[in-house]
Amino acid sequence: MAKAPKNAISPTRSEDYPEWYQQVIKAADLAEASPVRGCMVIKPWGYALWENMQRALDDKFKATGHQNAYFPLFIPMSYLEKEAEHVEGFAKECAVVTHHRLEPDPEGGLRPAGPLEEPLIVRPTSETIIGATYAKWVQSYRDLPIKINQWANVVRWELRTRMFLRTAEFLWQEGHTVHATSEEAMEETQQMVDVYADFAERWMAMPVIRGYKTPAERFPGAVETLSIEAMMQDRKALQAGTSHFLGQNFSKAQEIQFQDQDGNLQHAWTTSWGVSTRLVGALIMTHSDDDGLVLPPRLAPAQIVILPIYRDDEQRTEVMAYVDSLKQELAAQTMAGQTLRVEVDDRDIRGGEKKWYHVKRGVPIRIEVGPKDIAKNAAFVTRRDTGKSQGMDRAELVASIADMLCDMQKGLYDRALKLREDNTCQIDNEADFRAYFTPKNADNPEPHGGFAHCHFADEQDLEALLKELKVTIRCIPQENNDEPGKCFLTGKPAKHRGVFAKAY
Repeated sequence: MAKAPKNAISPTRSEDYPEWYQQVIKAADLAEASPVRGCMVIKPWGYALWENMQRALDDKFKATGHQNAYFPLFIPMSYLEKEAEHVEGFAKECAVVTHHRLEPDPEGGLRPAGPLEEPLIVRPTSETIIGATYAKWVQSYRDLPIKINQWANVVRWELRTRMFLRTAEFLWQEGHTVHATSEEAMEETQQMVDVYADFAERWMAMPVIRGYKTPAERFPGAVETLSIEAMMQDRKALQAGTSHFLGQNFSKAQEIQFQDQDGNLQHAWTTSWGVSTRLVGALIMTHSDDDGLVLPPRLAPAQIVILPIYRDDEQRTEVMAYVDSLKQELAAQTMAGQTLRVEVDDRDIRGGEKKWYHVKRGVPIRIEVGPKDIAKNAAFVTRRDTGKSQGMDRAELVASIADMLCDMQKGLYDRALKLREDNTCQIDNEADFRAYFTPKNADNPEPHGGFAHCHFADEQDLEALLKELKVTIRCIPQENNDEPGKCFLTGKPAKHRGVFAKAY
């Protein structure tokens, strides 16, 4: 009887997907739990991955006319109270500061002292405080548009936390723009969801669906919310980015007014949009396998690692000279307009341990070089996505390395797209809907369901069924969705289909 192949990660995806996810993070050394409940320490490899995401997104923001700025972490509570729907949406998640100093207590510890005149909210999102600032900046139509982004941290008290996907504190960017017309603001909202979709697909190799959120799923206070939705390997959906058309709701609450070209006073039109470190979680669950993290080359902190192999100091001198020159040649090559990121791992540890270290961290290409390879002016190359290994002539390796990385990038996207296509269907009746979203094992649910495209007329009619099955309407797709029909549950006339899924 053949032995089952050994995997670096236990349990495997099929055995326990949530625990597999946590173990991938641990094995790849991306992050760890902090002493503060629900928060995380992002370790260097995980933060380098986030930095690469930041860099690519920041370039896109600036290319579309946005500038970076920074606004306060603390928000006066009265600011949130001005926009009723907004405060209702975030009230349960707000961290509140009520005192401004500490003093010794009789037991030798510390206690809060000096109550604040007005409590401060630790930033859950910045629409209110940025809006108050914009109210001072905007006087005339000549001051518009304002297009600003900030990179910041956010605090939201979450009951159930999971590293990268949902933590009490997380990192993100939030764009906030002000416009003279609703048309211009809606164009901005669409432009930024398109930016996010392009980043997700071209950098993360993660296919997404662009669509409108239903009223119940919109950002609190928004007139319209656009999102990108991705399918993870357990067939659940993950909202990977949102862009909000806020209409005049926040400008009226914050008194953002301008004098138009006719001399009339108008309230401005605003937008906000953001993505967060949740994208790291999305990347893990889209591509990784039972041996650990798998990274798309465009975002990998190191795209290539060279592992020198030698037995003694004499061999080491020869091998390291070859490795150093090979590193320089490879690092001079380019992929997608950037020189390649190449590292050499010359640590004094066993070869097998070193190999698995980089497998679990998702480095796209490993190159081993020993005396026998040098004698043939070659190297031994392994791809992380397929696991395939081969000896390659040095000149051939250098000439083809960029194409190999591009092929990996495309292959990861194609593989993720196939998973989504294989687990997407149209459903037109309640019985099929129930069957699709009901696991065979209720106590330990196996991966089941996927994306169901269903006609619906009124989301309130579906509330009880969706709550029972733990399914949500992810979005109303923007593309290829003009086929009218009847609601799968009530039979009422429906203009379009929505994407239904279980989600993170």
